[in-house]
Amino acid sequence: MTKFTLYMVRHGQTYFNIYNKLQGWSNSPLTKKGVQNAVDTGEKLKNTKFVAAYCSDTTRAEVTTKEILKRNLVSDVKEPTTSPFFREEFYGYFEGNDMDQAWYLAGAPHGLPTFKAIVEKYSIGKAKDYLKDADPFHQAENNTEYWDRLNQGLDLIKNNPQIKDGDNVLLISHGNTLLSLVERFGNGQFDVTERPANGSLTKLEFDGDDVKVTAYNEQ
Repeated sequence: MTKFTLYMVRHGQTYFNIYNKLQGWSNSPLTKKGVQNAVDTGEKLKNTKFVAAYCSDTTRAEVTTKEILKRNLVSDVKEPTTSPFFREEFYGYFEGNDMDQAWYLAGAPHGLPTFKAIVEKYSIGKAKDYLKDADPFHQAENNTEYWDRLNQGLDLIKNNPQIKDGDNVLLISHGNTLLSLVERFGNGQFDVTERPANGSLTKLEFDGDDVKVTAYNEQ
């Protein structure tokens, strides 16, 4: 079983982040500040050697990854492996909608009018289920559908034969995805109602099938 560290970075700020909109599988470009988020993170990680890099196939993740990798002084990796497995949750009908309004429509019928209220009482997984139920087209991903997809991404990383014991791997991902991973592997040590900052770093230690979060939302 291979033991390695996964450095997970949330993409830089986008226009939809400013407008408080759910962007899921939608593409919203990085703002000037968002590019700077990526540059700053790249500077912090420039002396960390990565043997592999991954990101979702969204523009905001790809641009962030490019800015980080081109500043790295010690890695041979120049291009990431992009995959839809690493995309943010698909919000279906609510893609591009105001975030607070969408979570109100999902949670209010259950007496939980905010994302935070749903998570505090139940979980991020329950929030996904509620959102799919509220979607008039029922195309948003529920918790089972989401993990069926993301688990394929985790397997893609774990099964990479180039990753050896002690190696570091880079993954550029999304806010809700980082929260979901921290909820699953963080053993309740972290506040998953607090969204990670754009460009922030979260670390997961993989030891075969044993996974634990060792750092969250470092800026």
